[in-house]
Amino acid sequence: MRSISTPVSANNASINVNFTGSLDRELLKRAKVIAAKNETSVNALFNAQLRYLVDTYEASERSGNQNYQHLLDFSLGRASSEDALATLGLDSQEDLFLLMAQAHLPMPRLSDAQTREMADSLHALAAG
Repeated sequence: MRSISTPVSANNASINVNFTGSLDRELLKRAKVIAAKNETSVNALFNAQLRYLVDTYEASERSGNQNYQHLLDFSLGRASSEDALATLGLDSQEDLFLLMAQAHLPMPRLSDAQTREMADSLHALAAG
C-alpha cells in the first residue's frame, strides 16, 4: 500500500491529508512512467483524475442529470453494457464507448474468470 497526500478544501484553505490505498504494482509502475514523462508526480496525476471525477459527479447531481451516474455504474462493473444502453437510451455500444471516453471513465474490466472462459471458448473454436 502506498500513502498518497491529497489536498482537501476546508474553510477555503487547502489542507493535505494522507490516506492509504492499494494499487496494482504494474499500474503504479506505468503511472510513474507517465508522471516522469510529464515532469510531475503520481500524486499530482491522481489528484487531477480524482478531482475531475468528483467535480463531474457533483455537477451531474446538481443538474439532476443521472447519465454520469449510469456511466460510472457501468465503469465500476455494477451495470452491464445492455443495462447502460437501455438506461441511457443508446442504440449501439459504439455510442456507449464514446460517452465513456467523453466522461473520462475507464471501460469496465471483465473478471479473471470471465476472461479465462472467453479464452477457453476461443481455443475450443480454433481446435474444432
